[in-house]
Amino acid sequence: MTLKPFPYSNTSQKRLPSRTRKLWLAAIKPPMYSVAIMPILLGTAIAFYETQQINGQIFLTFLVSAVLILAWENISNDVFDAETGIDRNKHHSLVNLTGRKTLVFWIGNLLLAGGILGILAIALWQQDFTVLGLILACCGLGYLYQGPPFRLGYHGLGEVLCFFSFGPLAVGAAYYSQTQSWSTTNLAASLLLGMSTTLILFCSHFHQVADDLAAGKRSPIVRLGTLRGAQVVPWACASLYAMTVIFLLSGLFPIGTLLIVASLPSAVKLVRHVLQNHGHPERVSNCKFFAIGLHFWSGLLLCLGFVL
Repeated sequence: MTLKPFPYSNTSQKRLPSRTRKLWLAAIKPPMYSVAIMPILLGTAIAFYETQQINGQIFLTFLVSAVLILAWENISNDVFDAETGIDRNKHHSLVNLTGRKTLVFWIGNLLLAGGILGILAIALWQQDFTVLGLILACCGLGYLYQGPPFRLGYHGLGEVLCFFSFGPLAVGAAYYSQTQSWSTTNLAASLLLGMSTTLILFCSHFHQVADDLAAGKRSPIVRLGTLRGAQVVPWACASLYAMTVIFLLSGLFPIGTLLIVASLPSAVKLVRHVLQNHGHPERVSNCKFFAIGLHFWSGLLLCLGFVL
């Protein structure tokens, strides 16, 4: 009698590589890199709005450097979280995927070095180290978020650090790299981007309350509870549009920045999803991607409002 293979054997073999690919994509987090790109776009767009010129070499160098620095931050966060055990159920952690924490740590450091070298090149071209100082401050806040012995994110301060790092500091650095000056309009716009970026981090906590509690991490969602946390999201979204109108009426923003209103569908999707699913970790786990969508579209439309 000839034995036939189990009917599911081929399917099982196919599923494993497919699942592994998905885990690697989740670990690399491609959508998250809009968080690095958008501050550079916004600061440069405002510089163009005010000066009608852009230095393409500086812009591209800054863009690549920002992506490398964010890659370092994502990688180092996986390493530092592995040390506390908070990521034991996070299958797409780079440390869990590779099993080589030290290697992952040094790859992250090499990416950071590459990003800082790019910013250093800009400083040398301009003979002005202000931009380098601003970006080093961003990196410092990034380390304070998860790095030992500080781990301020475990005390619920991650959102504050995120706001300043990806808002006033990063957008201010991008603007300064083009103009070597400061702008009230740029500072105002950076508040919007800081808020939308902070919302991504805020939303990333909804599905991991149990793991955060077990590791002693007092994230805002742990402190507030998922219901009250979900009720914060509509106000955070509304603040983007309210600030735009306020800055427009005060003369800081041009009329074109009202294009940001076209991102309202993204805000509505995020609010509905969080309010409906905040208490169900498996359903709410993707809400940060809704927040990334809002960040991307509101940021891009704001940039277009200044450029057009």
